[in-house]
Amino acid sequence: MNIGIIGLGLIGGTIAKSLNKNHHINAYDINKETINYAIKNKIIHKGYNNLEEFLKDNSLIYLCLYPLDIVHFIEKYSSKINKNSLIIEISGIKTNLVNEIEKIKNKNYDIIFTHPIAGSEKIGIRYADENIFKDANYIITPIKTNIETNIKLAKRLAKEMNFKNISFLTKEEHDKIIAYTSQLTHILSLSLVNSIDTNLKLVNYIGDSYKDLTRIAEINTKLWPQLFIDNKENLIEKITKFQVELTEFKNALKNEDDVALTKLMEKSKSIHNKAMEETDNES
Repeated sequence: MNIGIIGLGLIGGTIAKSLNKNHHINAYDINKETINYAIKNKIIHKGYNNLEEFLKDNSLIYLCLYPLDIVHFIEKYSSKINKNSLIIEISGIKTNLVNEIEKIKNKNYDIIFTHPIAGSEKIGIRYADENIFKDANYIITPIKTNIETNIKLAKRLAKEMNFKNISFLTKEEHDKIIAYTSQLTHILSLSLVNSIDTNLKLVNYIGDSYKDLTRIAEINTKLWPQLFIDNKENLIEKITKFQVELTEFKNALKNEDDVALTKLMEKSKSIHNKAMEETDNES
């Protein structure tokens, strides 16, 4: 199968690596060095420096751009996309994006909204690694105009990339749950790092818990503000809920209430274990 990719960053590059053994991968990126690297390292089979030429030659395209760039791309190049093409976008927010794309008229192609829930604190094609997709989760957000065979193809390609759980959510469901499972966790990591109150060299004193919690603080500062702001209502709701729970721990500490602390810990263990059991059952 001939598969095109626009945007050879971490995810676009990983999609290429995951599919290039069984498919012919063409790619466009604004950065010529990225294209040259991808060809030299046999990540893609053909690179393009001209976007209109790329669009003419490709009818199945993974659109691996930031949310605002996706909207601008569709607005500018919609008429250049081949009729009956399939576009698969992979961004981390959905409601506002879907709403903006649906405003654009005269689209003679199908666009499937998806979210591979996988990544790295690193950015760029040099960190593309097909292992980050292995056994990860993948969400598809269908809209009314989607063609069923195209949805099935997007799912089949996700399985081929070794995603384990493929779920279908509405755009509202997607953004609500991602606000908790992804965006809040990034906020917590950033806040933990920013709350440092010592001049000591942490590397000499930290353990795995700090490393695990702060790994994602090495964040893509161009992408994540877009994701946070586009989903701000859901994210603010989750932050507020977290603040309530944090206050419970703070009050228990103030009162030296070991019973309350134990109950809070047991509550957390129970919720976590139940969530993990549900994941195992779905698998």
